[in-house]
Amino acid sequence: MQINIPNVFNKHLTSLKAICLSGINLVHYCFPCTYMDLDNEKCSFLRKTENAVGYNPKRDTINRLRKFKIQKIIELPPPYPNGWYGILKSSQLKAGEATCVSCLGEDLVIFRTKKNIVFILDAYCPHLGANLGIGGSVADDCVICPFHQWKFRGTDGLCINIPYSTSVPKGSKVKKWISQEVDGFIFIWYHAEQTELPWDLRVPMGEIDDAFVYHGHNEFYINCHIQEIPENGADIAHFNAIHKKNFINGSWVQKKRLFGLGSHHWKARWSPLVGKLKYLAEVNLNHYFKLFGKFDCFRMEVSGKQIGPSIVCLEVNSYTFGKIKVVQYITPIEPLLQKVVHEFYGPRWIAPLMKIFIYGESLMFERDISIWNHKVFHRNPILAKEDASIKKFRLWFSQFYSSNSKLYSEATNIVFFGILYWKFLRTQIVSRTSVALRLTAKWIWWLDF
Repeated sequence: MQINIPNVFNKHLTSLKAICLSGINLVHYCFPCTYMDLDNEKCSFLRKTENAVGYNPKRDTINRLRKFKIQKIIELPPPYPNGWYGILKSSQLKAGEATCVSCLGEDLVIFRTKKNIVFILDAYCPHLGANLGIGGSVADDCVICPFHQWKFRGTDGLCINIPYSTSVPKGSKVKKWISQEVDGFIFIWYHAEQTELPWDLRVPMGEIDDAFVYHGHNEFYINCHIQEIPENGADIAHFNAIHKKNFINGSWVQKKRLFGLGSHHWKARWSPLVGKLKYLAEVNLNHYFKLFGKFDCFRMEVSGKQIGPSIVCLEVNSYTFGKIKVVQYITPIEPLLQKVVHEFYGPRWIAPLMKIFIYGESLMFERDISIWNHKVFHRNPILAKEDASIKKFRLWFSQFYSSNSKLYSEATNIVFFGILYWKFLRTQIVSRTSVALRLTAKWIWWLDF
């Protein structure tokens, strides 16, 4: 007698879903996602230090230094494109606090006044070079140097008071940076010409839906040029090459495990905008998961905006997870060291499912990292005709470089290599995944039938 497999499968579907949901609730009970305000951090998955990208730390250090050596300087674009950069979560800076952040080859002090206004200045006091963000205090709209109590105004960086002197020497000021706080993140404006007025981030990013809450984030450090990360969205062919294998196979493309449950399938389109919105580009993805090579499930439609060189906002519509918003922030720490943060927002009720979504997205992104960390940048690559969107992307991205953009050779020196090596040796691998979460990830694929 011939058996109709789909009918048999559907007959037991309700029971399978019930079992899977029970497993998810068990994980939710063990690792609860509490429903608090957006500013409260919940799930931090796969938080990475600078060397914790799945490689042996010493070997990765040697590879990083080797990349600096063999990479032709003439091939590399300027390491710091002009644009907005997310450098600190709002929840990490309370009123009346000052902190130090390193990014864009600079050391900066960020402080928040009692009136909840954020200012960003150069970190080093012009007096004897103390770091204003290490031990500095906040008074009114000023930050006070911890060394000799010189007082610098946040609005213009000018020193307005020296407690042991009746006058302030001429030129006693630090650079003031343009900043903006949007969606729980503090952004800094960087432009080599220092004359261009920035675009308002609130317009392209939009507001987070009132029904959405913050569900968590992941964080990675990647050894590549910043341009290579957003270029992934225009690299259509890489989706089915890198991200086709089931995410249960893990973050390594070459790994083969006994989970032939199915595969991910992708269709993508990337296009730039023109005119006044030329700093924006659009990306659209269609995804489905083919179970056992026969059944299509986990369908998702993703529409997103690339905002300048460093920000990507994605809106995910899924039958399984509902509507989700994912925001990617890229911040250059050094010329070939990028910090990437993904933040996840969605309805409150999907908190247990979001753990699986964040976990799966983290594994998929690590597959890209395994490529980026061991590649070099080609200014004039040999492209197939199907790679036309990559050429469009590079033309679009070139608008973020200007005549005074700092070149790679200007942003590095021999001292930098010594500091780099020391930093890699002192870092430790941190990973916050759980065995229970990994097991639940293997059950979740039943839910979308």
